[in-house]
Amino acid sequence: MASSTSLLKRLLLGRPFRSDRLKHTLLPKRIALPVFASDALSSVAYAPDEILLTLSIAGASAFLISPWIGVAVAVVMLTVVASYRQNVHAYPSGGGDYEVASVNLGPRFGVAVASALLVDYVLTVAVSTASGVANLGSVVPWVATHKVVISIIAIALLTAINLRGIRESGAAFAIPTYGFMIVMIGMLATGLIKIFVLGEDLRAPSAGLVIHAEEAHMTGLAMAFLLLRTFSSGCAALTGVEAISNGVPAFKEPKSKNAATTLLLLGTISITMLLGIILLARKTGLQFVESPDQIVSGPANYVQKTVTTQLGETVFGAGSIMLYVVAVITALILFLAANTAFNGFPVLGSILAQDRYLPRQLHTRGDRLAFSNGIVLLALAAMVLIIGFNGEVTRLIQLYIVGVFVSFTLSQAGMIRHWNRQLRTVRDKQIRNRMIRSRTINMIGLSMTSAVLVVVLVTKFLLGAYIAIIAMIVIYFLMVGIKKHYDTVARELTPSEDRPVLPSRNHAVVLVSKVHRPTLRAVAYAQATRPDSLTALTVNVDDHDTRQLQQDWERRGIPVPLTVVDSPYREINRPILDFVRNKRRDAPRDVVTVFIPEYVVGRWWEHLLHNQSALRLKGRLLFEPGVMVTSVPWQLSSLQDVDLDKMDATLSRGPKRGPRSPSTAPAATRSATATTTTTAPPEHRDS
Repeated sequence: MASSTSLLKRLLLGRPFRSDRLKHTLLPKRIALPVFASDALSSVAYAPDEILLTLSIAGASAFLISPWIGVAVAVVMLTVVASYRQNVHAYPSGGGDYEVASVNLGPRFGVAVASALLVDYVLTVAVSTASGVANLGSVVPWVATHKVVISIIAIALLTAINLRGIRESGAAFAIPTYGFMIVMIGMLATGLIKIFVLGEDLRAPSAGLVIHAEEAHMTGLAMAFLLLRTFSSGCAALTGVEAISNGVPAFKEPKSKNAATTLLLLGTISITMLLGIILLARKTGLQFVESPDQIVSGPANYVQKTVTTQLGETVFGAGSIMLYVVAVITALILFLAANTAFNGFPVLGSILAQDRYLPRQLHTRGDRLAFSNGIVLLALAAMVLIIGFNGEVTRLIQLYIVGVFVSFTLSQAGMIRHWNRQLRTVRDKQIRNRMIRSRTINMIGLSMTSAVLVVVLVTKFLLGAYIAIIAMIVIYFLMVGIKKHYDTVARELTPSEDRPVLPSRNHAVVLVSKVHRPTLRAVAYAQATRPDSLTALTVNVDDHDTRQLQQDWERRGIPVPLTVVDSPYREINRPILDFVRNKRRDAPRDVVTVFIPEYVVGRWWEHLLHNQSALRLKGRLLFEPGVMVTSVPWQLSSLQDVDLDKMDATLSRGPKRGPRSPSTAPAATRSATATTTTTAPPEHRDS
């Protein structure tokens, strides 16, 4: 029978996929769009809120500037989208900003970009989940009082869905993502048609509020700084745009073309929704303040709703079904925005692991051909943030945006150098003109993203952005350290041109605790290896037991000398280590092979009762140069209750071998078919 853990895993994740099915998990454009668009679309959902509440500092008159801020943000988004369309064609491996910076600016800039993206992905999951739970909590009070637990459950659910495979997660999130697009564009179209075509006078619920400026008579540099801060807040709409360039390997062929097309669709939809929301908000007189204290007069017990909810009430009417649809679908897209990070983080982690900047485990695919280790690592990091910041969106949001604009800026700089390098070698006039146009786009993008980055750092540093910066620095040096370690190991393991020197002799040492069947098997196997010398070694911790062991050894006439080493302090490992070291000290070119009899048990609790001394000793011997450690297994009868075929299938993830019946085979017969496993010390092991 399969274990309960295995059954639960299959229930949650499904049956494992063969490696040759990888191409069947790749995404067509219709699935890739919701997979990679949810983060960017959710950013568009709350970016207008950020623009309006920042402008409210200067008073209601400042809302007149919001369309121009929206246009400026749209121009930046259009420029970034145009730049990333070039990225996916020039660098289709999925490295995205990391690869662009590494190739054109140098590895250290690439690592800086990677650290920023990793932090941004973790924050995307934390912020999106906390925001979705907060929206749900406004409807269900119980959720608001248990937001940390609900957030963790939500992240766990997203993790399980993504562990089933990227195609399955895309199919699961396609309906709500497309639903959000349809509902929002439908709401904007309906509202604008009522205003411009039917001539209706639509007024938002907050249009009649009287608000005052937190800082009155803002002029000159103060007003300019406020506009820059508003612009940087609105640029939150750009978060998630970079995800497609990091996820190109997930697309179906032709990968670059499909990724570029999806990026264009994402940019078009995002810009349309952003400008539509801001324009409709302006035409309906919608007001959104940073602090309730700014409201001078208005309805009693006024509760400020989000911009999209106010627009839904304005267009469809208070209490209408469509109003609740707008509210629910907006909350849902905020929750699903985390899915973009679950697709971007593991791919980037795999590329970094392949370049030896992260542990190699992040490069391997799981049962469902997803990068399972990266998915789990992302989920755990996001859960830590949720717990650390108590699931408060207002506290988490201050850490946001910094990382993505660091990657934007360095990516634009890298692409400029890329075009400069290409222009030195290309002579065709038409191609050169296209490259110059592309370089101009990147130069404009660099100036815009770097300005936004500076403003974000200045305005949000003390509010929490410093935490994100510290995290980026820590991850940067951690990745540099991992890379240094892997490079050092690779140099140590590189074979020289000289022919390998064979050991002069092989000295075998069989460890003996009692004269029983496992010991006799170990002695027999050691003899079969034909060593130059063979010693049976026991440690004297009890005189009576040792004398009994010697008598049994002599009585059986075992043709191997039994060596007894004393241990006055009843230690086992140290006398054995000293004996082995002396063997090596006498002849440094010799090899010592230590044979350790071990039990193979069938029940989990039996592991606690056997092999603990052997495990500790084996761990110590592995650090001894020139020492080989060989485990000689002896299967106990409890193994009869274990279905070995199912165990093999679970461990190897491969097809079952030929039938056998361990439950009916006698213990002695099965013991006779036992094999041995040999583990070499560090200098003899493959990395």
